[in-house]
Amino acid sequence: MQKILFVCLGNICRSPLAEGIMLHLKSKHNLQLEIDSAGTANYHVGEAPDRRTIANAKKKGVDLSSLRARQFSAIDFENFDKIYAMDKNNFKNILALAKKESHKNKVSLFLSGEPSYEDEVPDPYYGTESDFENVFWLVYEKCEQLAGIKEL
Repeated sequence: MQKILFVCLGNICRSPLAEGIMLHLKSKHNLQLEIDSAGTANYHVGEAPDRRTIANAKKKGVDLSSLRARQFSAIDFENFDKIYAMDKNNFKNILALAKKESHKNKVSLFLSGEPSYEDEVPDPYYGTESDFENVFWLVYEKCEQLAGIKEL
């Protein structure tokens, strides 16, 4: 079973959204995956995702209400097969904790190779409702691609 970790800064907007979407797709399509998310910073440890992220996902049938923020740790390199950073700064922060080349090889940008957004999922935290909406669809489409399905 492949184990996937999504990582952003505070683990309340982008990475829990990716986790929740992948859990939704896993349940709907009986995917054999283990999924989690984390933040490189400890600002929100133990907190639920941002209320706007929860509300936006809920409108589309994705439930994030049970998720809680946690901080990325070096042990995550041992526990996960693939680690996706939501942006370049968090990518660098994750790599800074890697002690082995095999750990570094597990890390990539979530949107690596995508032509839009310069490989980064925009952080909607200081944005508008439409920013949360745009990030939802961006993450949803990439999660479908990672899961090898096309749902919507």
